[in-house]
Amino acid sequence: MPAPSPDRPRRVRGRPKEGERGVTVIELALLMPVILAVSLLIVQVALWFHGRQVAEAAAQEGARVARAAAFDSGGWEGEATAKATEIVRAIGPRLLADATATTSEKEPDERFVTVTGSAVQVIPLLPALTFTVSATAGGPVECFRPDNGGEDCE
Repeated sequence: MPAPSPDRPRRVRGRPKEGERGVTVIELALLMPVILAVSLLIVQVALWFHGRQVAEAAAQEGARVARAAAFDSGGWEGEATAKATEIVRAIGPRLLADATATTSEKEPDERFVTVTGSAVQVIPLLPALTFTVSATAGGPVECFRPDNGGEDCE
């Protein structure tokens, strides 16, 4: 390897030129808010998705109770909402805040349970930004149907 000539300054690899000093710090200062916002958005979507899973599980359990109750019983609403609320408290009381369970009937022999709440926020400083989660589950009531062609439960 030839020796460097004395009239040519020796440049060390990796060192910036004279006018480029501090550029890396400025680039990092410009990119860091974007990287942080994308990271928080990914975490928020994951928490919303998990809250949705909790709501679906609670609605399905409540619907099981509602569908298994006797066709002519009047207390299935309370039992179904209590079961759905119990599941939300057991799985993730902080993941689904202000969770409420409501029941509904469609046609004479179908029962549904809806669980609604708000997913936890990554940045709680923005109260106007809420992520509402809602899940509905249900189906036909388990009952005896006569073999004479009747459609209604007995």
